[in-house]
Amino acid sequence: MTAATQTTLGWREWVSLPALGIYGVKAKVDTGARSSSLHAFDIRKIQVDDELWVEFKVHPHQHDQELVVECRAPVKDYRQVTDSGGHRSMRYVIETELAMGDESVRAEITLADRSDMLFRMLIGRTAMKGRYIVDPGRSYCVSKPPT
Repeated sequence: MTAATQTTLGWREWVSLPALGIYGVKAKVDTGARSSSLHAFDIRKIQVDDELWVEFKVHPHQHDQELVVECRAPVKDYRQVTDSGGHRSMRYVIETELAMGDESVRAEITLADRSDMLFRMLIGRTAMKGRYIVDPGRSYCVSKPPT
């Protein structure tokens, strides 16, 4: 794809993770982050048919601690991630469908406690590479708030 055929994203977009049952998450599009990250808590590893999975809970909406979505997904990796403050931590990585507007991509997503962060999700470079360009002066270019 060339810049002329790539979809333009704003610096924030509404996203969904349909395979996890998560819809209408306000996400920050972060070209400074390599990985995408989802706010998750009560993360527990489990075995499913001799495969490592994680069960976790998500508060998908900002400022809403009441709504809890319980999720499970196979573990793709467990890796060290450095956050924007330079702090390193080990995080589980899952791979799932990430939907923005009318498009969706398979994305690797790290699970982290983002309760102190403004956005419940970050969309990193690897999820956008080759498909999207980012206009930092715009918001919600491909998505509308959930109804």
